Amino acid sequence: MNAPLALLWHSTAHATLQLRQRSGLPRARSRAAERKVSAPRIADTSGQDVAIAPRSKRKQWLIGGGVGAIAVVALAVFALPSLQRWSEAEMTVSRERLRTAVVDRGDLVRDVSVQGRVVAPISPTLYTTQPGVITFAVASGERVAAGDVLATVHSPQVENELRREEAHRARLAVQVDRQRIHAKQLRLSQQKAVDLAEMALVAAQREARRADLAFASEGISQLDFEQAHDQKRSAELAHEHAVNDAKLQGELLDFELRTTQLDLERQALLVADLQRQVEELAIRSPVDGVVGNRLVENKTAVAPNMPVLAVVDLSRFEVEAEVPESYSDDLAPGMAAEVRVAGRSHDAELTAVSPEVRDNQVTVRLRFANAMPAGLRQNQRLTTRVLLEARHDVLRVARGQFLESGAGRVAYVIKDGVARRVAIDVGAHSLSAVEIVAGLAEGDEIIVSSLDVFDGKEAVLIAG
Repeated sequence: MNAPLALLWHSTAHATLQLRQRSGLPRARSRAAERKVSAPRIADTSGQDVAIAPRSKRKQWLIGGGVGAIAVVALAVFALPSLQRWSEAEMTVSRERLRTAVVDRGDLVRDVSVQGRVVAPISPTLYTTQPGVITFAVASGERVAAGDVLATVHSPQVENELRREEAHRARLAVQVDRQRIHAKQLRLSQQKAVDLAEMALVAAQREARRADLAFASEGISQLDFEQAHDQKRSAELAHEHAVNDAKLQGELLDFELRTTQLDLERQALLVADLQRQVEELAIRSPVDGVVGNRLVENKTAVAPNMPVLAVVDLSRFEVEAEVPESYSDDLAPGMAAEVRVAGRSHDAELTAVSPEVRDNQVTVRLRFANAMPAGLRQNQRLTTRVLLEARHDVLRVARGQFLESGAGRVAYVIKDGVARRVAIDVGAHSLSAVEIVAGLAEGDEIIVSSLDVFDGKEAVLIAG
């Protein structure tokens, strides 16, 4: 047997001997085993080995029992709350299925967000006034100023009627002049009659005085005296009637002249109206702005009151929005609002609220408070936020489906991994938060997702 193999054999034997010594076997038996080895003996440290008595197993059991008791007590201390929570919970729900929020204190803005569209407060639609053929002078999208001619309607009927009525007005003017001359002639004739009656009266008065003198000197008879006074009386009556006739005839002439003048004025008004209609055949822009879409083709026949095109005043845009009827009582002109344009918020003000409800919606108008944003387009859709009310330093929590599923009266507060059902009262609502009036405290963590999964249980264990 070579040296390495012998060394390995000896080492194995020595290890076996030490194992027997530690296990309490007699040493002579180990030496007998050594003698069986035919390899040469090598000196070792076996003489220095000391046999150690085995430990008492009772002491090991006492130590093990103490450690186990301590472990059981510690396990009971740490596991008791969990066991209590498990015993109180009526069901278990995974946290991944829930959404939570923490009750805090701060400002709450009650608002409503709706979709609005950009409208021009001044965007008149122009109509035709008479039938004819239209000719446009501008194209869609072209900038125009107030008073510019946008289109012309060729209407021979209206133009011909204007010329006919103008001729009739000229004829009535001639009639008025003729009536005025005729009145002068009649007045002269009446004045002549009055003058002649006055001369006859003067002559009769002279003869009456002569008859008085002659009768006093008995130069004439009683019959001649009375006849002279009768002639005087007749002349007085004739003069009086001539004056009255002249006055009455003058009033009649004035009445006839006034009637003719009124006819002339009436005709002048008719001519002016026809002139207006002819001028309206040229459709002019009422404001500065941009021409909208043309509603009819060029050189086509149009009827009266037909829309032909619109002009949009770009100097001031407004936003028109539809707000749900449930907010109608809270809306009032002057309320603050926000309009988002190209990702930026712009301050606005509520200027008008419609008094009627259509399809459960109320129409409102908003005007930009500062400079109007650039790049707005007619009928462009924008997100609009109307600020209904602002409350400061209130308890609030994020909005969620728990309001609908719990009717705003129930919430689940999470504490030590268990969600417990509590009664709450809510106040004002905003788009992102709701006011807590009672039932919760600042710092409470509640479940804001749907509460239907809890099925009305009083306590639910939150797993995960």
